[in-house]
Amino acid sequence: MCRARILSFAAATPLLLLGLLVAHCAQGAQAKDPLPGEIQRLSVFAKTDPAVGGEARQAALQAFGRAEADLKAGRRLLALQRAVNARADLATAVYVNQRPAEQKKDAAGFEAEWARMGKVMHADLAPASASTTLKGVRPAALRALGEVALPQVREYYEASLAYGRNTAPANGIFYLGNSAGQREAVDFVRALSTPSPLQEPPVRSLHGELEALEADLLKAYKPPASIDQHGAFITASSMLKEARELDAAGLRYGALLRYLQAAKLVAPLRQGSPAAGSGDLERRLGELEDRLSKGNVDHSIGRLFAEQARDEPTPEKLALMVNDILPRYFAALEPGRPEPPRPAPQVTVTLIRWPYI
Repeated sequence: MCRARILSFAAATPLLLLGLLVAHCAQGAQAKDPLPGEIQRLSVFAKTDPAVGGEARQAALQAFGRAEADLKAGRRLLALQRAVNARADLATAVYVNQRPAEQKKDAAGFEAEWARMGKVMHADLAPASASTTLKGVRPAALRALGEVALPQVREYYEASLAYGRNTAPANGIFYLGNSAGQREAVDFVRALSTPSPLQEPPVRSLHGELEALEADLLKAYKPPASIDQHGAFITASSMLKEARELDAAGLRYGALLRYLQAAKLVAPLRQGSPAAGSGDLERRLGELEDRLSKGNVDHSIGRLFAEQARDEPTPEKLALMVNDILPRYFAALEPGRPEPPRPAPQVTVTLIRWPYI
């Protein structure tokens, strides 16, 4: 029998959890997929609740609409990703819109709210444990999304106080809302987990791969690209840094997801990127999809990127996935290769981000 639970944050902050019930079924492999119902409920909330706000409402409805289209097209993993990200953004908007005006204008009011939220989110502000955090969440792609979100709860919470003090209380409230939103995403991931007979993927540290990708990025960082595409370089560097942090924390699923996402951002910036139109890309993508579906291993992280290739496919997107991203995924599951010694650094370059770009 399925049981319904009110999402845990609602008791501490009414409406922040959107007042929704999440179906939590524990019937094993025969459990009903909770995703379609959750997308529908969240869409209704985004459309009707005044706490959402105009811009957030439009963005949420667009994201949930695309997630519904993905489900109809058989791209469930891509729908999962859109829904989890949209849930975090929606919870952030609701939290910020519910804050009284004095908390956004008065430093003392903001800091009192910061302290209150620290008590509310106390359990989620501790460093993530690789051995227990989200263990058992399936599929692997869903666990990866949760592992990406969980450290951001603490990062945004800690950053919000400094930002609010050094700029304006309203800015601190915004980042505090981001912390709450990522916490909601983690809860959402746990609620969407479904049993699977597949074995967990053999994830490992990606230290060597991340070093190599950073070397590619630094090699590409020279004029005119470093000037014309400076923002793209910063975004890729930030994603790569986040992958490093996840890997160091032992959050291997999240690290693998961020590594592949960073590789997608780096590829257009470096010379020698996969050429569009080389070979039969559709056929080769089909072969890779067959490989992802065979065996008894949960390849959902790789399948997520294959689904992205199928979403509004272009020759450039297909070439990137076939020639670069999916081969990186399979290589990341193989035993790591010995890393050559690194030369002694001659120059130190520091890139500043706040706290995610």
